[in-house]
Amino acid sequence: MSRARARATRTELRGWARRHRWFLVVFGLGTLLRLVTMLGYRPALWFPDSYTYVVTAMRPRPDLVRPAGYSMFLRLLEPFHSFALVVTVQHVLGLLVGVMVYVTVLRRGGPRWAAVLACVPVLLDAYQIELEHLLVSDTLFTFLVVGAVCLAMRRTLTPRSAAALGLVLAAATLTRTVGLPLIAVFALLLLAYGVRRAADGARPGRVVARLTVPFLVAALLPIAGYAGWFYATYQRVGLVGSNGVFLYARTMAFADCSVMKPPPDLAVLCDPRPPASRPASQEYIWNAESPLVRLPGITFTKETDTLAGRFASLAIRSQPLDYLRGMLTELGRSFTLGRPVYPDPETYGYYEFPATVPPSPGRHPALVGKEFAQRYEQGPIAVDVVEPIAGVMRAYQGVVRLPGTALLVILLVPPAAWAVRARWWRDAARARWQPGAARTRRPAAHRAYSNGAHSNGAHSNGAHSNGAGLDGAGPDVAAASRAATSRAVAGRARSNGSASNWGVAWATAWALLLVPPATAQFDYRYVLPVVPLACLAAALSVRASQTGHDRLS
Repeated sequence: MSRARARATRTELRGWARRHRWFLVVFGLGTLLRLVTMLGYRPALWFPDSYTYVVTAMRPRPDLVRPAGYSMFLRLLEPFHSFALVVTVQHVLGLLVGVMVYVTVLRRGGPRWAAVLACVPVLLDAYQIELEHLLVSDTLFTFLVVGAVCLAMRRTLTPRSAAALGLVLAAATLTRTVGLPLIAVFALLLLAYGVRRAADGARPGRVVARLTVPFLVAALLPIAGYAGWFYATYQRVGLVGSNGVFLYARTMAFADCSVMKPPPDLAVLCDPRPPASRPASQEYIWNAESPLVRLPGITFTKETDTLAGRFASLAIRSQPLDYLRGMLTELGRSFTLGRPVYPDPETYGYYEFPATVPPSPGRHPALVGKEFAQRYEQGPIAVDVVEPIAGVMRAYQGVVRLPGTALLVILLVPPAAWAVRARWWRDAARARWQPGAARTRRPAAHRAYSNGAHSNGAHSNGAHSNGAGLDGAGPDVAAASRAATSRAVAGRARSNGSASNWGVAWATAWALLLVPPATAQFDYRYVLPVVPLACLAAALSVRASQTGHDRLS
């Protein structure tokens, strides 16, 4: 009996592997590339922000520029004293993002081929792999946001799952503050979920309350706790102390003091150079020649941040069209076909697999961070570039990446697919209800949905097996059949490929794309967390096969 059971298990596993063989191939290649990266660049690659994260991990206190979520992640792994382990965990998180995308597409009824394609940019893009090997917060943030989206796309949401969703978004917000607007986005999506449930007979007020209350409590309580810690440390309200500074830097791309006419206390922040001659926005935060940096004290004091915020607010009010134009320009950098150097060669170089490792920055935080990093590692932290293995990843990065233009196309797939399907359904409904209209061949999508309705009992099999089509039935039967078909098509539309299916991932992707250009500036690493969400939305907008072969099992 046990042999028969073992044989059946092996047969079932072989069948599962055969059905998902293409995903297993992509997943295996992604794993191999990450192993090559870890062998070629030991133990990890460093970014200027990495040193600050390590300082906060070794000396826990809120940072003025970045929330401490990623630092607490480093703190959890500190007993192992290995940055190699840190990036190994980050690579595993990157692989799990691909798994979540694949599983969610299949569970939501998407076709298997679309699920596999959605995983390819996540698992095989060289820049995704390089980002996972950097000691920065983006991989953890991506994992948390994609996890939240996949959790929100469960077919049935309960108060417990809503609370879990809130906790995950709180963790994402405390990892990168760009996650904060996502709480509002998901609250609106829960409201829309309650309205859809009302169409099925549930009371929307009760559904919304049972979901939004635990969601908001679970999301806001950890954030409020961190804000209390931040206030106790700096006597300032917020999660970070740099919002005004970064917004000031953003507005310096267009701010014209001759138009703004600022008061004397703000005029010290003006730059007399025309906007076309000014450096990238980040230079107004870190460059010693910046009007803001030249002010007494550190850049992120409460007084300096408040002054910078007032200047930015005046610039936006005085030149709203210039602000909007600048934001759209920064957003457009996400969709370029090539990969131009931006914002400067130094920052751009950190996103490439290096042939030689650049020295650590000379700024004070990096010098202190290097000392703490040696304590964390309990040894030297120099990066060892192992050739020719490292050269393999450099060559691979020169070929395999997702162009920004391709990302834009992926983001346009869901609304385009929805528009095409809506037109099919409208034309089919119009043709069916025209009195005396000849029976014509229906659009492919409508035929598929109707066939699905037949299998779900919307039409009786007997009517079709007897050769009596819809037009050959009596008036009452025909009217009832038409109504049943319309209900079946509408229900199938809601569950397969509708905005309720892909809208969560799509809205989250655009929120992550829009916030950085509006509040800071474009950066290539800010775009990479958008890729899995865009691919997930595109895969879910494709109508699933009605044969039942594209399920997860």
